[in-house]
Amino acid sequence: MNSWILALALAVAATGISSGSDAAAQQGDFGALARLDADASAITEVRGAIQVDLALSQGVPFRIFTLNAPPRIVVDFREVDWAGTLGPELVQTELVTSARVGGFRPGWSRMVLALAGPYALAQAGLTGDPNSAGSNLRLLLERTTPEAFAAGAGVPDQTGWDLPEPADVGTKVQAKATADLVVVLDPGHGGIDPGAGEGEVLEKDVMLSFARELKEALLRRGDVSVVMTRDDDSFVSLERRVAIAHGADADLFLSLHADSLGAGRAQGATLYKLGDEASDAASAALAERHDRADMLAGLDLSGTDDVVADVLMDLARMETQPRSDLLARALLIGLEEEGLPTNSKPIRTASFSVLKSPNVPSLLLELGFLSNGRDLDNLIDPKWRGRMAQAIADGIGAWMIADEANADLVRQ
Repeated sequence: MNSWILALALAVAATGISSGSDAAAQQGDFGALARLDADASAITEVRGAIQVDLALSQGVPFRIFTLNAPPRIVVDFREVDWAGTLGPELVQTELVTSARVGGFRPGWSRMVLALAGPYALAQAGLTGDPNSAGSNLRLLLERTTPEAFAAGAGVPDQTGWDLPEPADVGTKVQAKATADLVVVLDPGHGGIDPGAGEGEVLEKDVMLSFARELKEALLRRGDVSVVMTRDDDSFVSLERRVAIAHGADADLFLSLHADSLGAGRAQGATLYKLGDEASDAASAALAERHDRADMLAGLDLSGTDDVVADVLMDLARMETQPRSDLLARALLIGLEEEGLPTNSKPIRTASFSVLKSPNVPSLLLELGFLSNGRDLDNLIDPKWRGRMAQAIADGIGAWMIADEANADLVRQ
């Protein structure tokens, strides 16, 4: 049996639940979002065990499970407002190597702890003060053997728990009936995955704002329909982002990012095409970081097949890749004509998983880098983002014309 717990937590309750069992408390009345008091919460070491204390404004339903390779513990909530912390601030022990908290899917939030070794859930309990509406969720993780941890790890059965499967959410969009061209915009990161950050500026927030602005610029053309992979602060896996593009019968997929590459060395807009090998070390590092985000958000990737291994996909890309190349050049021209800053090597290649759709021209656009002062100022400036959105919309318009003209040649 998977080592997990499913519980409906009461505002005033005390429980001790061993791992490997199911438990449910009486259904309570749950109101608005539970708020986390970050100052009263901590992840510490107690006599060689990991103790997690989360001070919540009220009890909420939660479940706990573990994942292996690397060892992680995942706690899903319905729902906790994590304002005030991104996770790392809670960690006060070397037994936990990283922590992430945030939205996971609409209506649900998640905490993921990367563990320094195999630590299994020994106890989970919720305590409350009769004179207060607050509750404290305490988890205790004790050292176990790698074999025992691996045997108990895995995503629990969804039966009786209304977290939807990724493939069942938002992957079918009737867009073709309303426009000649369907563009899927993919605001990078989201929810539990904040992306890069500089002070209080988070990549996930800036990209969502920009995606909405770009959507408006594209819709003003009148010959384009736009689908967003996310329109709120929710986590969307890389696999699901690609599935949304397929479900929308997309003509074009554009993933939007504003990353960070150490000490301000990188600057300016950069367009990334899919490549088996990265064009440079920086591109390889970015691709690795983007793909790693799924694992850090608590997904079990152990059974995931390599999406580029199939020969049929490679054949499909023989037609798609030249169209992606043309799209990259068209967008670059749009940026240059608007006088927007571009990278010294503005078109690069890397093996980004989100670009691996075999039959949809796909690009990843780094609008700039939060690690560079000039780029950071631009990214938080609505007027600059408006110019960038219009330049991209113009580039896509130019690509539409060139792509139609080249269609017969590409197929040959």
